[in-house]
Amino acid sequence: MTRLRDLWDFDDPAGSEVRFRAAADEAEGDERIVLLTQAARALGLQERYDEGHALLDDLAVPSDEVAAHVSLERGRLLRSAGEEEAALPHFEAAEAAARDAGLDAVRVDAVHMVALVVPAEERIAVNERALELAGRSADPEARDWDASLLTNIGMVHADAGDFAGALAVFEQALVARERIGEDERTRVARWMVAWSLRNLGHRADALTMQRALKADLEAAGASDPHVDEELALLED
Repeated sequence: MTRLRDLWDFDDPAGSEVRFRAAADEAEGDERIVLLTQAARALGLQERYDEGHALLDDLAVPSDEVAAHVSLERGRLLRSAGEEEAALPHFEAAEAAARDAGLDAVRVDAVHMVALVVPAEERIAVNERALELAGRSADPEARDWDASLLTNIGMVHADAGDFAGALAVFEQALVARERIGEDERTRVARWMVAWSLRNLGHRADALTMQRALKADLEAAGASDPHVDEELALLED
């Protein structure tokens, strides 16, 4: 089956939709249906929610694999439209179907989505359950969810004003990002550590990290306004 992430460009959901539809035209069976669920997700990212739901409505659900993807993307459409309470049972159904299909990465994704819609006081526990599922999986794609999950746990701490707790988890997320090896996401993880340091009053350490990030971005011919904002605060 085509790796779904190879067709995704989350900065260009319209282009991603075109790619998924084209790939679906060349596929058969479950693979074709799963590709169309991603076209529905791309529609949601374009805020074309009714079209996304209509596309999912038209899909047959012949297997647990397909059921997991359909439920997951139905939930994402609802959450993106602001209907978090309605989204929750779809994410829970996606986890159950993914478990039955033996799809660890999809299961972890579904639990990660549950964590985004439950009350704030439940989010760390749900993310930690997803982290445990990822950690015991033999699937590298499932294991690589640890970086995102740790970031989400760190943000729950930060949102509660617990920057010491956030820093500890963001440092773990950075190690995970360095293992995975995606430069852009690794830079974001470095930024999160530096941001936490500033909020804890460790301005010199934060400034050193943000300056290093700025230098790396310039070497790559890139920029990041969030880095510039932090530098402005730290160099003031």
